[in-house]
Amino acid sequence: MEVPTKPSSAISKWQCSSTKSKILNNFNPICQAVQKLTLKGKFVITLNQKKTIPGKFISVQIYSGTEVDPNTGKGWLSEKAYFKECGSKKHRHDDVDVDDAQTKIKTYKIKIHVDAYFGTPRAFVIQNKHNKKFYLLSASIETCTNRIIHFDCNSWIYPIKKTKFDRLFFSNRCYVPSQTPRALLELRNEELDKLRGNGMDERKEWDRIYDYDCYNDLGDPDKGSEHFRPVLGGSRLYPYPRRVRTGRKNSTSGTSRSQATSFYIYVPSDETFSPNKLKELKSNSIQAILQLLSSKTESLPQQSSRSVESFEEILNMLSSNRNQTIEGWIRDNLKKLVPNKDLKEIAHAIKENHLQGPIPQNIYENEWAWNDDMEFGRQMLAGTHPIRIRCLMTFPPQNKYGVQSSIKQSTIEQMLEGWTLPQALEQGRIFMLDHHDYLMPYLNRINANGVCAYASRTLLFLRSDGMLKPLTVELSLPGSSLALEIHRIFLPSKQGTQAALWQFAKAHVLANDAFYHLLVSHWLYTHAVVEPFIIATKRRLSVMHPIHKILNPHFKDTMHINALTRHILVNSGGILEKILFPGETCMQITCDLYKEWKFTEQGLPADLLKRGMAVESLDENNPNGIQLLMLDYPYAIDGLEIWAAIKSWVNDFCSFFYKDSEAIVADVELQAWWSEIRSIGHGDNHNETWWYQMTTLSNLVEAITTLIWIASARHAVINHQKHSHNDNSPTLCRKFIPVEGTVEFGEFLKDPDKFFMKMLPDRFETSLGLALVDLLSKNAYDEMNLLRCQPSHGWIDNEIVQNRFAEFKEELKEIQIRILQRNKDPKLKNRRVPAKIDHNILYPKMPSSGSRRWNHGKRIVL
Repeated sequence: MEVPTKPSSAISKWQCSSTKSKILNNFNPICQAVQKLTLKGKFVITLNQKKTIPGKFISVQIYSGTEVDPNTGKGWLSEKAYFKECGSKKHRHDDVDVDDAQTKIKTYKIKIHVDAYFGTPRAFVIQNKHNKKFYLLSASIETCTNRIIHFDCNSWIYPIKKTKFDRLFFSNRCYVPSQTPRALLELRNEELDKLRGNGMDERKEWDRIYDYDCYNDLGDPDKGSEHFRPVLGGSRLYPYPRRVRTGRKNSTSGTSRSQATSFYIYVPSDETFSPNKLKELKSNSIQAILQLLSSKTESLPQQSSRSVESFEEILNMLSSNRNQTIEGWIRDNLKKLVPNKDLKEIAHAIKENHLQGPIPQNIYENEWAWNDDMEFGRQMLAGTHPIRIRCLMTFPPQNKYGVQSSIKQSTIEQMLEGWTLPQALEQGRIFMLDHHDYLMPYLNRINANGVCAYASRTLLFLRSDGMLKPLTVELSLPGSSLALEIHRIFLPSKQGTQAALWQFAKAHVLANDAFYHLLVSHWLYTHAVVEPFIIATKRRLSVMHPIHKILNPHFKDTMHINALTRHILVNSGGILEKILFPGETCMQITCDLYKEWKFTEQGLPADLLKRGMAVESLDENNPNGIQLLMLDYPYAIDGLEIWAAIKSWVNDFCSFFYKDSEAIVADVELQAWWSEIRSIGHGDNHNETWWYQMTTLSNLVEAITTLIWIASARHAVINHQKHSHNDNSPTLCRKFIPVEGTVEFGEFLKDPDKFFMKMLPDRFETSLGLALVDLLSKNAYDEMNLLRCQPSHGWIDNEIVQNRFAEFKEELKEIQIRILQRNKDPKLKNRRVPAKIDHNILYPKMPSSGSRRWNHGKRIVL
């Protein structure tokens, strides 16, 4: 979408202030009247051990950013100064109160004397001669005129004996390459060279090297042939985004593998979790393990069946009603899973009865809400996965080979409330949840492994009140050839045998949707596709580059999360292979779906157009250029406001640093960044013509807006709405829907509820799924959101840009108010049906720190 060339009011205000800004920028704050000047530094660090690090082990040297040492060609470098501790007290960081007694945050000071001609400090190097690492949160240097130079660091500082290099940090001032002061230019280029590495050797924990590799670490054939997994990426058969290279040793079969006994897996040290995040992950993981093991009791005498016997049993998995006699069994099994040093903490958690998980809010309010057909449809617009549904343009649906659906016009037309099917199609009132084409080639292989899976199409009708009414579910299996399929059609029913079969059909649809939600929408289209952008950003854009500055907060923790995902979730025998119906074929299916991925379709307006949920708008005042087909689509309505605000902010930010298209083309770092993303990071798609050409401001703005959208709002939608989806949502089914005249149909007729429970995952799989969702959905104390997407008030050394960012935050607060108003509108039924819970997909309210019940329900977006 092209951005209008008319300058915004914000840009005009920036231009009016540019003269004053240039005067301030050229002012030399160093007092020239004295021979020696004093620079004062303050450094805030987090320790990951009980004892503090003596200041004598940590030294700092400061670089001038304005005056060049003729002997080195770099800025003047000061003498060394050593840390002096300031004492212990409470600090605020990232707008969060942090208690020293728990987090070991310390502030150190330094004083350095420099010559009068030293110039303005713009960089420093820090050296750690202690044998322990520490986490440097931030730094500031005060000149003799009381001017404060800010540094946002957020990085681990490892001992020099391991890294062999001092650690360099630049101030928060941004420069495109051509405007970099001569004093900093060589430092800028040297730092980027270090980050790129040489593509050789195994990476160590303390390395800060960003390089690319394929997904060659998902299998572990040394454990047996069943653990062989193909390499993803680098081939036409298995195309995939690249990941960061670890250089780990290969298995005997020649494929790289993960360490099976440790949670450590290499990511560049700047991408690893902060100490508080590590502590929080450990705590949450312990809770998840306890929740899992407390239900894995099939070996205990009182258990006669692995199957879940009733819906009430699932509720008990989420409550404190578990049998306490299993605690000893849990402790014994934990000894096999976790190090001895963690057993005390786990034993304490068991003693405090922390085994229960939070009861999902929709069940808490209405435990039978999940069984309602209208809720089944509402979830496709306002649930955990509202980004798959699309408007049906032609009837009947057909696959890419021309095989038509068996759904008949006469079957559904009687449910269209007076509309004919052609009228409903023309008016955009027929919608489809489609999990058909991508699954069909794999179903025979999947169903040979003990699960029972169908491909599915679900048709829905948009009623006059804005809600979606299910019309039919079609479940399909492969026939004897690609041109043949075996179809079964199920229709809504309220009672009797047909009602039970309808419920079974919906369960199979939800199993399909659970896979697509977790492995495609979340993992592939949000996490995996973004990692190459992160790697290229760190390799090609200096931290002083404005595009690095605006993107980096939105990449926070992503690479570490991706590494852990490869290690324990999507690897051979990993959690997702255990709980999702495709099993060992999970990742191969995502390869096929990566072939359909286009970066230019990932922005919200483009996505809505692609799915037929909107049409292009001719209204010049429409900031998004599209018109929605439905008035009560919460994800789209709230999301478009947020998208427009992000895009306006990005447009003004980029316009400040790039005055015309020539400046974009001339930016060597930016061009290298975009070229590397296309040719290496997403190298399997490098020949595609849909990539933006990085030659205009509009294309740059669209690309940056799309990346921020993926990493913030869209990620929030699909990751942090834990348990709010239909809670009859199995991740796999263990029985096909019985056919009349068979033995299984007779079993079904005797007790439909019992048959349904046998169709669901067993106790262990159910508990494992609940534990995983609980772990993934917790909000971290330092959760990044758009209102806090910059780490400090001095995040950029430019008052004009800071003021525009403040305006952006005010826009988001106004959007928040409008979301609240829409949530209260009784006409918008998709926001509070049927459990009477406010729609909170894109709502920013943070629960109080003492409350755990609803903490799972909201990802803080704004």
